[in-house]
Amino acid sequence: MKQDSDLRNNLKSIRTRLGMSQQDLANIAGVTRQTISGVESGQYAPSVAITLKLAKALGCQVEDLFWLEQDLPEIEATLAKPVTINQPLRVSLARVGGQWIAYPLVGKDAFRQDMTPADGEAAKQIGADKVIVRLLDDNLEVLHNTVVIAGCSPVISLWARATERWHPQLRVHFTFANSMAALHSLCRGEAHIAGMHLYDPKTGEHNIPFVREVLADKSAVVITLGLWEEGLLVQSGNPKGWETLSDLVKAKATIINREPGAGSRMLLERKLQEAQISFDAVKGFDQIVTSHQDVAQTVALGLADAGISTASIAATFGLGFIPLHQSRYDLVILKEYLEEAPIQQLLSTLGHRVVHSQLEVLGGYDISRIGEVVATV
Repeated sequence: MKQDSDLRNNLKSIRTRLGMSQQDLANIAGVTRQTISGVESGQYAPSVAITLKLAKALGCQVEDLFWLEQDLPEIEATLAKPVTINQPLRVSLARVGGQWIAYPLVGKDAFRQDMTPADGEAAKQIGADKVIVRLLDDNLEVLHNTVVIAGCSPVISLWARATERWHPQLRVHFTFANSMAALHSLCRGEAHIAGMHLYDPKTGEHNIPFVREVLADKSAVVITLGLWEEGLLVQSGNPKGWETLSDLVKAKATIINREPGAGSRMLLERKLQEAQISFDAVKGFDQIVTSHQDVAQTVALGLADAGISTASIAATFGLGFIPLHQSRYDLVILKEYLEEAPIQQLLSTLGHRVVHSQLEVLGGYDISRIGEVVATV
């Protein structure tokens, strides 16, 4: 073997992700440990025979292991959202369940507060949901160490950023989705973890009945992130003196709503049914926004009199709050992902004092059960 300054490889990242030492890989591939070390460091370019042996030993394609610097690798990925590509599309990437998933950076996702750089450019569509992505960086280790969480709680983003500080090699991609959408995203193999806060009045249980229904043929673990107060956001100080949902309806107040599948919408509908109030009697019931922050902003700007969200959101936006229900926010994880090192690193931080402090400062959260496994489904 000789040195090749143009040849790049992802050997170490894939090897360590599989929990293999250099000697383990050398034994399986039938080469020396020094060979593995030399290839990983870029000191040597392997022969065709050794390249094929390494790919076979790691259960991957040669193209996943080696590429030329001037020719950044291209990979085939599944689109997490249906998008018609008329021009090059910026995407984030992650490896979920053995396949590459591309998350289009469009709309709100394109200019999030943390403004995550794109991992690649999808310029060629090869089916309804398949694309060829040209990587913008050859650091595949970051992509293999990316955990994808779908959910609606702003706390997830806070937790993710804190975790990345403690584990610099770990990246957490938070994709916004309401509770049911997050659960379906997990079921489709587009996320490692789904966050949800749904209540089933028939069983008196949070989340678990919905998990059983959607993940009917899959095994999952349900872990509590915290209990949060849900209720009505109103103007600061609640100047109208409203105490119940019925008070708002009688006053013909405008209530901004959430989209179907959102826990907040389900809560509003349930409370209206309990009070024997028809949905048509609620002014603004068909006016929809798609996040807790959008509900708060709509109320804060005076575009609606009230909306369903959480006590922590109310405090953040300086709004009044009328409590209606204490809901459990859970994390749902497929069992097949639990042994992956990035997932274990992320979950281990749920017991970290700094995470607890951050959630407590937000207010409206009871974290006495954080990290508790509440069900195995």
